[in-house]
Amino acid sequence: MILAGRRLNDDMGRFIASETIKLMLKRRIHVAEAHILVLGLTFKENCPDLRNTRVLDIIEELNTFGAKVEVFDPWVDQDEAHRLYGVTMVDRLADNRYDAVILAVAHREFGALTGEDLRRMCRPAAVIYDVKNTLPAEAVDGCL
Repeated sequence: MILAGRRLNDDMGRFIASETIKLMLKRRIHVAEAHILVLGLTFKENCPDLRNTRVLDIIEELNTFGAKVEVFDPWVDQDEAHRLYGVTMVDRLADNRYDAVILAVAHREFGALTGEDLRRMCRPAAVIYDVKNTLPAEAVDGCL
């Protein structure tokens, strides 16, 4: 049973990455070298706990495609994320930089973002994928 649950969790990260990549390819965005922003790294929303986070599965899968993944999470101690998982966090969000954004953790700060806020961070054809259904439907291109 534990192994089955572990496999399901592992597959979910691959599924999310795969769905995002499919949306990118439909828009003719070359995935290798694409800048992808992952919003959130913690185990759950509004909490700094990194233990048991499954967001790493998404990041690792995107990395296998040669994407340049950046992670932003205002709740995370950046040194701890690097020490535990080798993840280097960004400390601020850039405008007009990302080919895709994946909202992976429903922190209240991310729920306060508007579609306009997100699109400002993105290049024109970018994909926004909302894992937690935090954002308004019209602001995203895909969700679970």
